[in-house]
Amino acid sequence: MTFRKINVVILLLIAVAFLIIVHRNLISLNGFLRSVSSDSHNMGLQPIDFLIEAPQSFEVARTGEEVPVVITAAGERLGALIAAMNSIYSNTKSNVVFHIITMNDTVDHLKNWLSKTGLKDVKYRIVQFDPHVLEGKIRHSPAESEPVKPLTFARFFLPTFVPDGKKAIYLDDDVIVQGDIQELYNTKLKAGHAVAFSDDCDSASLKGLVRGAGNQYNYIGFLDYKKDSIRKLGMKATTCSFNPGVFVANLTEWKRQNITKQLEKWMELNVAEDLYSRTLAGSITTPPLLIVFYKKHSSIDPMWHVRHLGSTGAGNRYSSRFVKAAKLLHWNGHYKPWGRTSSYKDIWDKWYIPDPTGKFHPVRKHTEDK
Repeated sequence: MTFRKINVVILLLIAVAFLIIVHRNLISLNGFLRSVSSDSHNMGLQPIDFLIEAPQSFEVARTGEEVPVVITAAGERLGALIAAMNSIYSNTKSNVVFHIITMNDTVDHLKNWLSKTGLKDVKYRIVQFDPHVLEGKIRHSPAESEPVKPLTFARFFLPTFVPDGKKAIYLDDDVIVQGDIQELYNTKLKAGHAVAFSDDCDSASLKGLVRGAGNQYNYIGFLDYKKDSIRKLGMKATTCSFNPGVFVANLTEWKRQNITKQLEKWMELNVAEDLYSRTLAGSITTPPLLIVFYKKHSSIDPMWHVRHLGSTGAGNRYSSRFVKAAKLLHWNGHYKPWGRTSSYKDIWDKWYIPDPTGKFHPVRKHTEDK
């Protein structure tokens, strides 16, 4: 009995000693971890920027009504599409479906970009645009400063790209969305109206009017009022225009009114009679829309289309506070945010996802650290 008691005592002592050692090690480990955490903070080892900006909404299950967003994808500016899609998807929990309109030579590059980046879980469908639908509707003149870009007319055929949809949003690719796209989608359209635009005379766009190039915010800036076909329409030349780079469409009403056919009619008439003003560098996309939707469109919140960020001096027209509050920013104009000279490139850069193929690179000025 005595020998057994001694063994029990020895075992108990060993167990106590083991627990003491473990306890001391845990205390030491805790101190070490605190020390490492403090040191790393002092050394500036912070999370990588792109991880901070990585959208958490990708992990959210998206259900409910689909929100169709139609956007074009030109080969030379695919980076614009990617940044726009990323900003839209990151700022909403709605069931967004992108309808990407592109040309044959862009599809593979686009699929590669989407599948190998954080946009791999985004819902999208790619639709190839057939430029032959424009035959006889646009003029190819050597005198034009830039060749006609077929994809700019994709918006004229909107119901074709969302055949089962009742409503859709159209966006140019040079936009960044900072609000919830569901809010734009919920824009109320008046009875009988097929579209809603943001008028150029609204309070937000007045901050960014392009100066020195004529009346670019009303109809006379786009249409040649010397032509009989324009005068006979009875449209006031001083009517506020709208920018069709962002709009919400009632596709049911669009089809009922055969809007596409109406637009094609004015395109063909322009080829025959040269009806569009040259004031806006020969714009041939906006005038047909202005004619067809004259006093027949609803309005969207002007903060959902803050534009002219791509024109000269845009950085002086808008305060940083105003730009931050805007729901949608549009770099319409010559200076694009992926180019060397543009205002608010930092906002665009926040949403841009690098091209895994290395083909697309934003143009940036790089300075060496001294």
